[in-house]
Order: sequence, then C-alpha cells, then structure tokens
Amino acid sequence: MIARLRRACVVAALLAGVPGALAAADDANGWSHAYAAYGEPKYPRGFAHFDFVNPDAPKGGTLHLRNPDRRSSFDKFAEFTVKGQAPAGVMIFMFETLCALSGDEHATMYGLLAEDIKVAPDKSSVTVRLHPKARFYNGDPVTAADVKYSFDMLTGKLARPLERQRLAGTAAAVVLDSRTVRFDLKERSTDAIFNLGTRLPVFSRKWGLLPDGKHKPFDETVLDIPITSGPYRIENAADGRRLELARNPDYWARDLGVRRGFFNFDRIVYRYYQDQAISFEAFKAGEFDMVQEYSARRWVRLHAGAKWRSGKILKEPFASGFGAGLQSFQLNVRRPLFQDLRVRKALGYTYDFNNGSNTYRQYRRTYSIFANSDFAAQGAPTPAELALLEPYRATLPPEVFGPAWDPPSTDAGPDALRENLRTARALLEEAGWKLAVDGVLRNAKGEPFEFEYTVTGTPPSRAEAVWQHNLEKLGIRMKVRLVDFAIFTKRLETFDFDMVIIKIQDFALPKIADMKDTYTSKSADTTGSNNYRGIKHPAIDFLLDRMERAATLEELLTASHALDRVVIHQHYQIPDLYSGRFPVSYWDKFGMPAKLPKFFTIESGLEPWVQWPLATWWIKDPAMRQAKAS
Repeated sequence: MIARLRRACVVAALLAGVPGALAAADDANGWSHAYAAYGEPKYPRGFAHFDFVNPDAPKGGTLHLRNPDRRSSFDKFAEFTVKGQAPAGVMIFMFETLCALSGDEHATMYGLLAEDIKVAPDKSSVTVRLHPKARFYNGDPVTAADVKYSFDMLTGKLARPLERQRLAGTAAAVVLDSRTVRFDLKERSTDAIFNLGTRLPVFSRKWGLLPDGKHKPFDETVLDIPITSGPYRIENAADGRRLELARNPDYWARDLGVRRGFFNFDRIVYRYYQDQAISFEAFKAGEFDMVQEYSARRWVRLHAGAKWRSGKILKEPFASGFGAGLQSFQLNVRRPLFQDLRVRKALGYTYDFNNGSNTYRQYRRTYSIFANSDFAAQGAPTPAELALLEPYRATLPPEVFGPAWDPPSTDAGPDALRENLRTARALLEEAGWKLAVDGVLRNAKGEPFEFEYTVTGTPPSRAEAVWQHNLEKLGIRMKVRLVDFAIFTKRLETFDFDMVIIKIQDFALPKIADMKDTYTSKSADTTGSNNYRGIKHPAIDFLLDRMERAATLEELLTASHALDRVVIHQHYQIPDLYSGRFPVSYWDKFGMPAKLPKFFTIESGLEPWVQWPLATWWIKDPAMRQAKAS
C-alpha cells in the first residue's frame, strides 16, 4: 500500500511538472548520484562544484610539464598492454571513468560518465546509467556497448596483468539498454565497487576499428590515437619525446558539478628528458613549470638559488591527507632469532632514526601502521577498542592496553642514544643473550647474534651504516646482502630472508583485502603473499574480520585503532619514516583554489585521485592566458 502511494505521488508530481520528481523516484529505487563506502556523500544530487576548486577559474594558457616518472619516451598512446611505453598525461586528461573520486571525503565517488549508480544491497552487482550528455570527442554518444567493450578489452588476455587485476572482482558486464550496464561481481567488496567506478577507463568501440568492421588486436589498437570522452585530445606527438594536448571547448562535462572548475589550461605540453639532472636544469631554465621532488637531499640542497630567492620560483611542501603506508624494516619471525618479542623490541631501541634516515630533517618517524591518518591509534584505548581487545589479553603484551606506541628517540642527544642501547641490552639479557668475552652477543648455546639485511637497487644508505655501528656496540652483527631485483623478488616470494625494508602503499581508506594478505595467519603460510613477517595471531585475524564487516566509519576506526596497537606492540618490524607532504617547486605563474583537498596527487596519473595542480590550477596573468604555446 505504502509503495503504491509513493509511486502515485511521484506520478502526480511529474504531471504537475515539479522539478526533481524523477530524481526522487530514482533515489527511492536505490539509484544515487554517488557512492560512499561509509555514511552519506557530502555533496547532494545536482551539486554545483567541489569545495576544492574555483568554479570561476579563468581558462587559457599553456601548462608545461616533464615526464613525471622513469619513462623517457613513448611508443604507444595507452598503457593498457604490456609491450611499449605510453605517454604521461593521457590517462589524466583524455580517458574518463564511470565515476570520479572526491578529494575531500573518505572513499566517496560521484557519477561522471555514469549519471546514476545502483549497488545491490548484498554487493552482488553494480548497475550504472550513463549520462545522456556523455560524448566522445568525435561527437558520438557514450553508450552501454562502449562500456562493455572497454571492460571486455581490459579484462581480456591481451590486456596487461595490472588492468586485469584491478577488475578481477567483476565477473561480467551486461548491457541492459543503450544507457544502462549491470556489472555482476564475484567479489562482493567495497574495493571491487570502487575499482569498477574509478579504474575502468571507457573508450569508443571505434578505436582500432578496421574498414571491414573488425577490430585490430587490442595490443595493436593502443598504437592508434584513442577515441575518448575526456577534456583534452592529442594535437601533436613528436618522435615519442613531446606530447601536446589541446582542450576541447565543447567538452561534454564542463558544466557538471563533478567537473566545474577543472581543466583550465588550453594546452598541456609534456617534454621528455633522459636524465634527472638535465631535467632539473631544464626546469630552472623555464622549460617546464613544476617539479615534484622525491629526495630530501635534493629538496634541501638543489631547490634553492637566485630564482627561489627572487620569488620567480616558489617552493612549497603541500600537506598530504593520505595515510602513510608503513615503511619499516620487516623481521621474518619464522626465523628462530626473531621469535622472542623481547629481541624484536630490543632491535627497535638500537635504530637511531634522527641520525640516520632523517639526516635532512625532512621526514617524520612512523608511529603507526596507519600513520598520518585518523586510523592510527591515539592515546589510551577507548572502551570500544578494549571490548575488541579484551578477549585476547592473555596473548598480548600489556602495552597494547596502554598508551599508543611512541617510537624511541634520540632528539635529546648522545645520552638518549646510550640510554636506548642500555634498554636494548637489558631486554636482550632477559631473553638469554649475553655479551661473551670475544665481544660477541651469544645465547646459552654459544650461537652469535647475527642476521642478514637483504636489499636491492642502490647500496644501503647512511641510516643502515649508523644502525650497524649501534648494533656492534651490543655485540650484534648485521650483514648486508645486495642482490639484483629478480633474486630479491624470489626471496620475498619464498620468505627466504632475515630482514628487508618494505614500503606499503599510501591510502585514503585501508584496503582490507590487501591487509589480510599482509597480516593474517592464513597468508603467513601462503607462498607469494605479502605477509613477509610471518605474522600469525588470532587477535589480528579477528580485528581484520571486524574491519571487513564494519558497517559504519566509526566501527572501522575502532577496529583499525585496535589492530594498530596489536601490530605495533608486537614489534614485528622497526618502523622507519614517512613524509606526509608533497615537496613541489613551481614557477610563479599560477592561480590556485583557496582550499587544498585532503586526497590528491601532484603530477602522477597512476592513481584515480585528483591531480590537484594539473586539474584545478590556472594561469593568473591574462596576457599569458592568451599566449600561444612554444
């Protein structure tokens, strides 16, 4: 009866010409303009623009950029296949996805190509209804058939493994009508839903179409200029070393709330450089407009000089709202040497972060597996956290039930380091390790305390050298083994190492599937998993399950805080560093929105987040906005 009455009211409203009646009916039937992992979206249906843009930003001018990664040339136009190199920028400025992530919310996406989204209550399917205005740059409408074609190509055998992996949670795409597609999920998870929404680039079925109506093989299609719906198209691609993109003045989404205030440069020009040093000199000469720095030494020493002092070049470390994925020296607790908690804890006291890794004082010490985020434990456990932890009290260190972990520090000078080493020695003696007459730390069997630190790429830095020296004071020998990448990967896969340094990916919201692969008892026995430390603890298994089943953000935060306390106080690792900032130097030619988003990147197209400078800044000088690209 109530349902019939609701439908009658909607029909009456439509007949009366009341705006929004159709949207109200859709919302009542499970359709939405956005999808939030927890809670409600911040922005309502029909919102004008995101808060972190200037909706009236002036258009014009040219943005000059460098190759932002190790690619020094390109020989294809899309990165969906294994062979060849695609140019930077194409994924950011040309390809569009069904949804776009908000830059100021935890895991919320808003319809872009998809005008509306419907997620089944049991997460068994996701249905999208395409925006009626969505167009490819050739004028063709974006149809459900194009979406299905894109999905089929990116999950097919000719796509690179990364594309297939991102969409592995989806079984099939089913066309329901010209504007509607249903995706049947085989992984009923939030990650699978967001991967569909933000990691499925949509392109035209005409891309790679031959005169006889057949398609080129997909790995040959990527050599053709893609037919896409984004705000830019390729105007020139010179010798695989220069890419010029031109803004489409008729871009279909320019007035939508999800895109208003975005893409303000008329042209974007990428130049490719073979060498980092040459690239930086080119930046100082004005050949491109901004550079993100990844080296603390370079940031302190090289981003300085007359042009910085005069204000022609500005230097700013933009604050990042992403949680810092744990970077740590991971101890393989499968090894008998590391199975005693007191031993692991003692090693943490020997690591002098302030005089090793943080030589240039540009980094912070990692204090949590969720550092730089709300998911990190703070202070004493709340009653809700204690309710989760209490059943496992007998199996956990008492510190879990006290204040959050505060890493050992040597800020106070040499005396602080000596005190840390004395604490480490006391813990080792308690665990049965004594200093022998030969100056070597030995156990009751006479075995020396020594272990191997396996690294790949560049030789160990000052941090490891300082650490080795501190360990030697206690009679411990840390041997460093430098291996090539193939051997390093094999050793990780088979857990054939004592200690390695690992950096886990940064995050906006913890990815439970990845965390289960890293921390659960099951993954500890699975060859090739990311549980390099060999962690097996029922409390951790339980807390990850609670994170996965969290129905609200508050429940997720509580379980995350409890998990953080357990992992950190078990000392499976010696936490290292994180930045929490994006160090950037840029020429003083830009206007930028007043508000910085919480989640954004600077110059990379590898993640589906807002590339804030590239997508929302503008040229502030009117004369420069009118100038032709050089």
